[in-house]
Amino acid sequence: MGHGERTWTVLDAQYRTVAPVERWLEAHRHLWSPNTVRGYAIALAQWWTFLEIRDQQEQWDEIGVTVMTGFLSWLRNGRTVEHTVSAQEREPAAQTLEARLGAVMSFYLWHGEVFGVSAAARLQRSTPRRFRSRGLLAHLDARTAPRPSPIVRVRSARHRDRTPVLLPTEIQTILDECAVADPVTGDWRGNLRDRLLFALLAETGCRLGEVLGMRICDFVLGRGGTAYIEIVPRAGNQNGARVKMMRPRRVYVGAGLETLFADYLTHLACRAGELGRSLTDQAPLLVNLDRPPLLHALRPGTVYDKVTVLRGRGAGPAGWTPHWFRHTHATALLLGGTADWVVSRRLGHAHVQTTLDLYGWVREDEALRAAANWPAYATAWQGPAR
Repeated sequence: MGHGERTWTVLDAQYRTVAPVERWLEAHRHLWSPNTVRGYAIALAQWWTFLEIRDQQEQWDEIGVTVMTGFLSWLRNGRTVEHTVSAQEREPAAQTLEARLGAVMSFYLWHGEVFGVSAAARLQRSTPRRFRSRGLLAHLDARTAPRPSPIVRVRSARHRDRTPVLLPTEIQTILDECAVADPVTGDWRGNLRDRLLFALLAETGCRLGEVLGMRICDFVLGRGGTAYIEIVPRAGNQNGARVKMMRPRRVYVGAGLETLFADYLTHLACRAGELGRSLTDQAPLLVNLDRPPLLHALRPGTVYDKVTVLRGRGAGPAGWTPHWFRHTHATALLLGGTADWVVSRRLGHAHVQTTLDLYGWVREDEALRAAANWPAYATAWQGPAR
């Protein structure tokens, strides 16, 4: 692309760009992060490979339910055959299959809306599925036109799996493994940038891409009021970070995080001075401090490398990822009594129903509430939760 951002597309067996896929990706690149483009491109690459195996790539716009179910079976069987008698040892997770199927359906729905591709209608129910019960939100159903739903679906458990969470003690261990303050001098020992990174994830519930795309000016000090962070959609970040769906929002934070930010900003300014670099409020907030390219925005791969190191030291439960902080943030707020719609706005969900679908189990889990002091943990986040 002209501005040098990394992106992905799909090639066919002759290494030619698959035109219908590229049209769809290009129409959405300004909305999606590079990682999201990559995920959709992987799904569509697998779909196109499947069509080529069946010699149906020229009829891509005429496929029906039979081909789609065959694709799902092909994915389940390790992308080797459509049907098998023996079960595969490592069948893809239901979430993976749902993501692949969802990407293909989105591709066809867009082509149906924009170019009138008839396959989109064949892949959906002519009679919309009934809405699930939404309790106090049921009055909103009358404002929403019924929509068709996909015919081909991934069979999953009756109840959605609970989102993984980190207990307050586990979060504290992760933060302390990054950096701790000397009890006598107050100076920080360790990597203060990493502590700020994970503290931001824990206290704001932001996605990793939103935090990595922050600039210094996005953290607004309270100055007698409540500090907050502006989630600002930007294209062209050095590290490819992007705000999901380019929706801005404001997230209020507590005094502890404000102090940590001020300490880190002092450390960052000193490091820039040592390197003879100027530092402005438009500079990336989280940057490389000790390895090239110096003072360039931190990349997601570097964060995941850090997570691997922390897990190796026994910090946090096995298999935790940066996104667990987001689930934990929502869980803590809900267990602390915060209203669903407030949590939804704070997380940046497009609809409160998304929040309810993901975290509807939280208020029922009295055992989790008793296992950790969640209300006290959540009240440390001061100010309006927007």
